[in-house]
Amino acid sequence: MNRALTIAIDGPAASGKSTLGAALAERLGYTYFDSGVVYRALTWLALERGVDVRDEMELVRLAESARIEVVRPTAGDGRQYTVLVDGQDATWSLRTPAVDHNVSVVAAHPGVRRAMTEWLRQIAGGGAMVMVGRDIGTVVLPGADLKVYLTATGEERARRRYREQLERSLQAEYDQILAEMRRRDELDSGRAIAPLRPAPDAIILDSDHLTVDEEIDQVLQHLALSEVATR
Repeated sequence: MNRALTIAIDGPAASGKSTLGAALAERLGYTYFDSGVVYRALTWLALERGVDVRDEMELVRLAESARIEVVRPTAGDGRQYTVLVDGQDATWSLRTPAVDHNVSVVAAHPGVRRAMTEWLRQIAGGGAMVMVGRDIGTVVLPGADLKVYLTATGEERARRRYREQLERSLQAEYDQILAEMRRRDELDSGRAIAPLRPAPDAIILDSDHLTVDEEIDQVLQHLALSEVATR
């Protein structure tokens, strides 16, 4: 690429956004950032401190006072990054069923989203960024140079999350994970503020039928076309 671009990747839970985003950023030499981390970190902190996830004002206060840092991996345990919450390594704690169950409720609060959106925009301000989430192309970075919406069937996404939890020696039940996945999809798509949906100008990729390399190839083809169009 001849200029530092900003790339937004959105999609539902376990659609493969993080895998694609990290691999694409590595290929381009860009920074990778998973916006969902900040919502998961806030959810985990609220649960740890006994804050009601339905109490928007308390959550906003917590968001404004908490110190959430996302840094390069500090352990060789398969993590893509390390998440520090007030100095504590909470990386894998953010992927527990309790956080999965509550994060969509936390993220639906308008005050929480406003606070996090401003922070995410500052992070992406310098370009050369691949940011993934659920409203990056529609709300956080509507002017992104390229927008991707990555999707997959609920069954396939549930299988991925099931395998992920087994690999981390966590108890897992496929049917329960699938039900939770469908519940989260409904919450994310139906919320009044920044609902999960593709941006009108996003390219749609179905990860059910594509390998990560094939996904990257398609994204790079679109980037090349965008570069030609702007010359």
